[in-house]
Amino acid sequence: MTQFARLLHLVDSSIPTGSFAYSYGLEASITFGLVTNAFGLRNYLYAYLQQVSSMELPVMTSCFRLAGQELGNEFLVLAEEYDAQMLVPALHKASVVQGRNWLKLLVSFYPTAGLQALGEWFVQHQQPQHFTLLFTLALQKAGFQLPDLQTMYLHMLLRDQLSAAIRLGFLGPLEGHRLQHDFYTVFEELLAAQASKEYQDACRSAFLLDTAQVLHEDLYSKLFQN
Repeated sequence: MTQFARLLHLVDSSIPTGSFAYSYGLEASITFGLVTNAFGLRNYLYAYLQQVSSMELPVMTSCFRLAGQELGNEFLVLAEEYDAQMLVPALHKASVVQGRNWLKLLVSFYPTAGLQALGEWFVQHQQPQHFTLLFTLALQKAGFQLPDLQTMYLHMLLRDQLSAAIRLGFLGPLEGHRLQHDFYTVFEELLAAQASKEYQDACRSAFLLDTAQVLHEDLYSKLFQN
């Protein structure tokens, strides 16, 4: 129970990794009319979670397995392939910024877990320190279990999207939190669909969402980065 409480703290929105600064395409989707009402937002969120599940969860499964041993050629291939699939420049930058912040935070929380070596590996192999990779590697070494990490990862991204919708004035806080509560019912479905997959099976599945993320840079004024 104490370990679960620690995990809840680590995914708290007040943790300074920088995720609060990004809308990951939601602001552009609303501005350009891709999301116009509550029904559209539900469809958007489901597509967003499907995209995360098909891309991130298989990568997390492989990262967790490889974190239990010395990082070698297989992890290097994984890191290179993951980086190659980060097609939107702004999202690539955001992922690296959050990854660095996350590792710095976890090193200070778990000074005896050897997490500093993770950052050194990425520097040595000239690989970007992507958030998803370091989120999984660091928490595996800190003693957390993969199902908990993947569930909390989905929770974290869903929460950030709904927080962005509330801050954009698209819906109120009560409505946003009710929607978040409703969406937890699809987590088991998403997790089960990706349970046996590893990074070789990872794919992006919501191309219109990718388009919205690219269009974010064309907004006249922005509340969020991307």
